[in-house]
Amino acid sequence: MAKVALPLAGVVRSRWMIPLAGFLLALMGGISYAWGVFVLPLQKEFGWTTTEATLPFTVFMVVFALSMVPGGRLQDRLGPRRVAATGAGVFLLAYGLAYLVRFVPHPLWLVGTYGVLGGVACGLTYACVAPPARKWFPDRPGLAISLAVAGFGLAATIVAPLKARFLIPTWGVEGTLLFLGFLVAGVSLVAAALVRNPPKGWSPPGYDPTKAQNNRSTAVRAEVTPRQMFHHPEFYAIWGAFALVMIGGLMALKVIPSYGERVVGLDPGPAALATSLFALFNGVGRPLAGYLGDRFGPVRVMLATYGLQTVVFLTFPVLAVTQLPLYVASALLGWGYAVTLALFPSVTALSFGVKNLGANYGLVFTAFGAGALGAALGPGLYDLTKSYSPAFLLAGATTGGSLLLTLALRRKYRLP
Repeated sequence: MAKVALPLAGVVRSRWMIPLAGFLLALMGGISYAWGVFVLPLQKEFGWTTTEATLPFTVFMVVFALSMVPGGRLQDRLGPRRVAATGAGVFLLAYGLAYLVRFVPHPLWLVGTYGVLGGVACGLTYACVAPPARKWFPDRPGLAISLAVAGFGLAATIVAPLKARFLIPTWGVEGTLLFLGFLVAGVSLVAAALVRNPPKGWSPPGYDPTKAQNNRSTAVRAEVTPRQMFHHPEFYAIWGAFALVMIGGLMALKVIPSYGERVVGLDPGPAALATSLFALFNGVGRPLAGYLGDRFGPVRVMLATYGLQTVVFLTFPVLAVTQLPLYVASALLGWGYAVTLALFPSVTALSFGVKNLGANYGLVFTAFGAGALGAALGPGLYDLTKSYSPAFLLAGATTGGSLLLTLALRRKYRLP
């Protein structure tokens, strides 16, 4: 069938469907990311330890981060639609096989199905979120990307309570996995049908790429291949800043609920609210972070945020000892997470271009996996010292290291 060219006005009106498609893909990936509510039911139903019940999620995070590299490369070559649709199919396979844990009640079964296959599916779909949004919105890249990736942050806030209060009590772990498989795969397929790259040579009406070079918050410096990117020192600064700030954020996310119970003296419900505030500010903060990044420059926003976040971590054991300060600190840390996930795609595009953004950001995103592994130090430090202070001080140190690397991006490499 011959392709019919869309009128320019129709393309312009529909370009807002691209962040929407990205939002849906990210939301479905975030549903898989919200694993915590499965831990206690798995322990009760199968007698697993906490480590065994969390192992599928740990593997999921690492495989997800690593799968962003081939997923991004495929997205660059084949386009986002095919890759996102493939990811939807792998999601259905992953959840469908995970449902069979009722017949194979061993942690390694969920590691292979939910962890490995689910991580691959998430990598394939999430790789198709940021690059199309950036290509359709050269005039407002930060806002478009942040709207698209906001779904990942909001998923835990929206879906985790639904899992805990309705799905698992009604259908059990296995039934919930099967239901989520159809939901995630179905919505991801709808999103895949919506997402696409812009026509070759297209730009928004009134947008002058020549003048855009004067706007340092949106101007692309050069189109760089993934192989060439390894020869650019700023890649290592970007990767290191991403990894270090993720260690701090994920470490806090793991220990804040138990900190609220053991140190602040809260009941489990109010203690869990601190995590919900973290997730809420992580999700709703991303569009604001993107808007501020477009207006003032992404690195400037990151510098201000990471400076604040470093202070929050270092003073957490001293100031967050009652309920309200705990909630405020959790919200501020959620904002830091939002800035990180919203603005690093923009920084990658600024430094290395848009043409290979899928593969290039996939390589940068491996820092997420490294951060996830490093974040395991938090619970380990508590087990070793019986105090939360070392974990928060370490998180402050890693975030401070990210602040220094971000400062280098600003001063040495002149990123806005």
